[in-house]
Amino acid sequence: MNEEIKSIEYDKNKVNKGYAGKTLCVDLNDKKIKIKEVTDQMKELFVGGKGIDLWLLWNGIKDDTKWDDPENEICISSGPLGGSTVYPGSGNSIVTSISPLTGSVIDSNVGGYFGPLMLFAGFDALEIQGKSEEGIIVYIDGIENKVSFHKPPADLPKDSYGISHRLTEIYGKDNPRKVSVVSSGPGAENTFFGCLNFSWFDIKRKEVRYKQAGRGGIGTVFRDKNIVALVVRSEGEKKGVNPADKERLKEVGRAHSKEIVTLDKKQNDMATVGTAHLTPIMNDFDLLPTHNFQYGSHEDADGLNEETFRNKFDKGYDGCVTGCTVQCAHCVTNFEISTGPYKGKKVLVDGPEYETVAGCGSNVGIFDADHVIEVNFYCDTYGLDTISVGTATAFTMECAERGLIPKDVIPGHTLEFGNKEAAMEIIHQMGRGEGFGAVVGKGVRRMKEYFEKEYGADRELMEDIGMECKGLEYSEYMTKESLAQQGGYGLALKGPQHDEAWLIFLDMVENFMPTFEQKAEALHWFPMWRTWFGLNGLCKLPWNDIVPEDNKENQEPAKVMKHVKWYADFFSAVTGRESEPDDLIKMSERVYNFQRIFGKRLGYGTRDTDKIPYRSVGPVTVEEYESRAERYDTQLKEQLDVDPEGMEIEEKIKVLREYREAQYQKLMDAVYKRRGWSKNGVPTKEKMKELGFGNIPEVMEIAE
Repeated sequence: MNEEIKSIEYDKNKVNKGYAGKTLCVDLNDKKIKIKEVTDQMKELFVGGKGIDLWLLWNGIKDDTKWDDPENEICISSGPLGGSTVYPGSGNSIVTSISPLTGSVIDSNVGGYFGPLMLFAGFDALEIQGKSEEGIIVYIDGIENKVSFHKPPADLPKDSYGISHRLTEIYGKDNPRKVSVVSSGPGAENTFFGCLNFSWFDIKRKEVRYKQAGRGGIGTVFRDKNIVALVVRSEGEKKGVNPADKERLKEVGRAHSKEIVTLDKKQNDMATVGTAHLTPIMNDFDLLPTHNFQYGSHEDADGLNEETFRNKFDKGYDGCVTGCTVQCAHCVTNFEISTGPYKGKKVLVDGPEYETVAGCGSNVGIFDADHVIEVNFYCDTYGLDTISVGTATAFTMECAERGLIPKDVIPGHTLEFGNKEAAMEIIHQMGRGEGFGAVVGKGVRRMKEYFEKEYGADRELMEDIGMECKGLEYSEYMTKESLAQQGGYGLALKGPQHDEAWLIFLDMVENFMPTFEQKAEALHWFPMWRTWFGLNGLCKLPWNDIVPEDNKENQEPAKVMKHVKWYADFFSAVTGRESEPDDLIKMSERVYNFQRIFGKRLGYGTRDTDKIPYRSVGPVTVEEYESRAERYDTQLKEQLDVDPEGMEIEEKIKVLREYREAQYQKLMDAVYKRRGWSKNGVPTKEKMKELGFGNIPEVMEIAE
């Protein structure tokens, strides 16, 4: 075992109805360890997971706290349903902090064993404060009932791949499945979009594997605090989460699991290809981001299709949490690395998932699956978010091709779409913290400022083509033809991530919500519902990636209401709080509105911060217009009553832009009204009082 600096022993609460009843607060400044109570108010208002994280963070920081201030916190919780191994997708962790990219609250949902093991060690949440002067390991031992600070071993590798493997050996010697490691890598130190890797031990392959809390740079905060790793060791309780109604939990868990096993092969085949099945679908519907979101399809997209990855993924069970029947956490084994510090070594690569395939593949004009797999490996190893890496790199490639920056900013390489060597070198430079990669690693928002100052680049054009909102890089879907999804990205609390609302098909393909009011209703219900997974330590994939056979016959098939009812039964069975689907939405609405208020407290969370780059709304350049000229000309005729005959393309773009931007403003008004927010996008006092915050003065003071 590593050298111990300081420790405390504690009396462990048994998990009861999904809660351990305690949170663990670790102060890195003076190595203090405190244990706090989980109050009834915390359960009622915030439920767990992201909700409790936000409440701890709210009380731990100041109004002017920045991401790299010591008082910024990292909070991790699993929620009351995390660790319910009889239900699919029940074992995620949710991480919150103040983001280096956005300056506001960020949250990220991640698989792996850490959250459930921490729950069974006796803690509903972990709250990390301060900064350590030296590299530190925080060790939660739920078997010995002890929390310790340890010095890292002198021979510990510096990257996440090496850290997670070595520490699993040290702390999980007798049984590595009892241990989970949270770590990051050198890329997180050198960029603003560092990710966290949450490990689990794959018994079949006898390998340490991990999932990523990727979005918003929490890995950067982690390394800034000088944390080498968090390690938890514990055993599952004999009674699991000790549900209020064990038989009811078993019944609903079996029903959902049976449906998944029966139907998955007929639908998305998650157990074989996972989210990689999305690439050809997105390409067919002009939704696959290509060349920095300019286009939605490419003739070479088959190089990244599901069959390509089906042949590369190792066969066998691939659940990233115990008991999950979706089994979509695929990996590539014995993959030989061709570049960088691991060149010539054969490794296991977790993924790639769709977002990595699209972001680091098609969006940078590269359709080589092996390249994407290697990028995936190094992003994980260096501790980098693949979504931000892909979107930021694509932005630089377009800037170079349009003459906004030099093409030779990477010595020995030409920066252009399709250049695999240049794309990989940017990632290695991020890992080393040098060269142009260090510039890219600060994110699209800061690159726009840098390129204008350093190269005299056209700022107005960069604002249009720089795919970020609130400072967070866009995740990998085209939104030009879906006003609802433009709102799904622009109005998302943390920035343009699809985990709040994915409405493209409903809006663009099926036209299920033609009016602003219908779009606003969807942009209320879906973000609230998806938020609920983050309150409870759940993965959302079992909800809508495998659906009942008769789902299309239901009135609102996109909501998959049979599953929503099952989740209500699941929550009721575990917690004893009898709940219907509408109750679940209300739980999320409380936390969602609180997070918006939190953003306002930090100087964000208003209408101005919901502005989106025009490329996510419509065509910026002549090339973009020409790629869909027939579609855009038809829209000018039918929607604007404008005859495009004889018009210059630049004039068509201008007219279309005025219309589309006005549509987005109208959508914002409709969504704010539906959510009970002011025209400035802030929850009203009436809304916050209705949601139960009337007796928390500091919340009510911020509401409008």
